[in-house]
Amino acid sequence: MNTVAELHPPPSADDGVVWRVLLVDDEPTQRLITARLLRRAGFEVETAGNGQEALRKIESGDFQLLVTDWEMPEMDGIALCRAVRTAGLQGYVYTILLTSRDAIEHLVAGLGAGADDYLTKPVLEPELLARLSTGKRIVTLERSLRAVNEENRRLSVTDPLTGTYNRRHLMDQLPKEIERAARYGRHLSAVMCDVDHFKRINDTYGHQAGDDVLRLFVKVLQKAIRSSDWIGRYGGEEFMIVLPETNMSCALIAAEHMRAEIAANALMAGNVQISVSASFGVSGWEGPVPLDGSLDTLIAHCDQGIYASKQLGRNRVSGKSMD
Repeated sequence: MNTVAELHPPPSADDGVVWRVLLVDDEPTQRLITARLLRRAGFEVETAGNGQEALRKIESGDFQLLVTDWEMPEMDGIALCRAVRTAGLQGYVYTILLTSRDAIEHLVAGLGAGADDYLTKPVLEPELLARLSTGKRIVTLERSLRAVNEENRRLSVTDPLTGTYNRRHLMDQLPKEIERAARYGRHLSAVMCDVDHFKRINDTYGHQAGDDVLRLFVKVLQKAIRSSDWIGRYGGEEFMIVLPETNMSCALIAAEHMRAEIAANALMAGNVQISVSASFGVSGWEGPVPLDGSLDTLIAHCDQGIYASKQLGRNRVSGKSMD
């Protein structure tokens, strides 16, 4: 018989993936023999003696491949396959079920429980490795598709110029923030800001410089807020910062911090250094958000705050509480 290496060379370092296999078998000797051949073939292998142990490892680890016996104590291979498929794992786990049962109804039961492949014992080394190779291709395709879908989702909620959330996401998620805060009796505030004299920047330095200013403006804001806060582009040179777990008084302090950071940082647009300021409007609830918390009123109060700040000379913070 050919060696394992001859039949199926180890995965190339160029693959960029460490292929991790969880091998589940309640028979120690068979588990040891199979683990050795898989390691020789280039896989990283962990083992478990029953389904319960295997499920705990799968839920806490990053396994792409699962090879499991059918007949085991505590939780057999069929139950394990079902549990894996309903576990809500981050990535797909390609599962091969090993058993001495070879009737068609057993094959149907195994695949119906969530196994991707089915091998009858005694398992031949080249066949197992070939099936695992198929599993690698399936997992690679699944992860590539998931990455594409995640990137598409990210792009669908992102403003392409500044990298903040776009208006659609802002208007979709802010009502949910209000509802969540009201349901659990939490605080919530919002800060709207508008770049002062932005039309003058565009007219003086050009629209490319204006775009650079908006991008850098957002970077300064991002450094000035907490990791739990988030920014959405409301439109043009207007942005809204959502502050969960923050009452109106604290939101005013946070907005003043943002205003000062913007005013203190001259922004480089190409080779030109441009001093920028912004006007801020703040609104929110001093106490927990009531069940009838209004998105429209919250935005209107923030907008009124910006108008008041501009009327008072710009580069300042004004606020109006929702209480």
